[in-house]
Amino acid sequence: MTTSAPAHTLPVLDLSRLDAGDAEAHAFRAELREATHEFGFFYLTGHGVATELMDRVIRTSREFFDLPEADKMAIENLKSPHFRGYTRVGGELTQGKVDWREQIDIGPEREAIEKGPETADYFVLEGPNQWPPALPGLRETITEWRDELNDVALRLMRAWALSLGADEHVFDEAFAERPSTLIKIVRYPGKSDPEPKQGVGAHKDFGVLTLLYVEPGAGGLQVEKDGAWIDAPPVDGAFVVNIGELLEVATDGYLKATVHRVISPRIGEDRVSVPFFYGPALESTVPTLELPQELDAPGITIDPENPLFRTYGENALKSRLRAHPDVAAIHHPELLG
Repeated sequence: MTTSAPAHTLPVLDLSRLDAGDAEAHAFRAELREATHEFGFFYLTGHGVATELMDRVIRTSREFFDLPEADKMAIENLKSPHFRGYTRVGGELTQGKVDWREQIDIGPEREAIEKGPETADYFVLEGPNQWPPALPGLRETITEWRDELNDVALRLMRAWALSLGADEHVFDEAFAERPSTLIKIVRYPGKSDPEPKQGVGAHKDFGVLTLLYVEPGAGGLQVEKDGAWIDAPPVDGAFVVNIGELLEVATDGYLKATVHRVISPRIGEDRVSVPFFYGPALESTVPTLELPQELDAPGITIDPENPLFRTYGENALKSRLRAHPDVAAIHHPELLG
C-alpha cells in the first residue's frame, strides 16, 4: 500500500438536514448511503451535541491523563473482568502489535451477569465500570456524553434504514432499548525513533457504527481508499463517522467497513480522542436488509483470520480477547485459545 494521499477528501454531511423538510431529508439520506458505500467514512456536522459538552469531554479527559500514575492505575483494566478501566501505554494490541497509546475503556453502567452453564460467554462484557476516585467529574461528563451520542447514533441507523429501502425502525429492536456501547478515552503520546509509532494499527471496526471526536488540531487518523491513505484531520465541531463490519454484513457488503489507522504524534506533541462504538444488545443480531434491486451489493469480504459472527456479543468478545489477552488470562482463561 502506498503512503501518498490521493485527491480524495472525506464527505461532510449535516444531520440537521433531517429536520429541514422532506426534500432535504431525502437528499441527506441519499448522501449518507453514498458516503458509506464509497468511503465507509464521513464527517458529521449539525448533530446537536453542545459545544460546551464537546469541550468538557476533552478537558476532563486531559485532567485524567494528567493525574499521577498511581491515580490512573487505581482503575487499571487488569482489575476488571469486564475489560473496563485504564490501560497504560503499550497495553493494547491491534493485529497482534502494540498500540502506542494510553486509554480508559467505559461501557454501559450495568450489573454483572453471573456465569452459568447456559450463559453465553460474551456476557462477561456486561458489568460495572471503574471510575477514578481522583476525578469524580469524569463519570458525570461521560454519562452525559453517552446519552447524547446514543441519540445521534440511533438517528443515523434510522436514516440508513430508509436510505436502503427498509422500514425506518428495522434496527430499533436490536438497538433502541439496550445498546452495547464502548467509549474509549485515548491519549497518544509523542513517539519518534526516528518515525512515529503505530498509534492504532490498520484495522476495521468490529461493530456497527463509530462516532469519533478528536480534539481540534490533532491529526493522525488515516483512512484507506483505493490503495492509498487519506488523512482525516479533525473538522471543528464535527464527528468522524465510520461503519463497522456488522453494518457491512447487514447490507451484504453494499455499505463498506473501511480499513483505517492512527499514526502517533511526534515527540513533544500528543493527541486526545474519544471514539464511541455503537452496537446492539450483546445477544442481538443485526437484521439483514433486502436491498432495492438498483443497489448492487458485492457481498462481504471473508477473512479466514478474522471470522465474523452475526451475534454482536460474539464479535465484541472476539475483539476484546485479541486486544487484551492479559485481562482474559486473569479473569477468563477458559476463553483463550
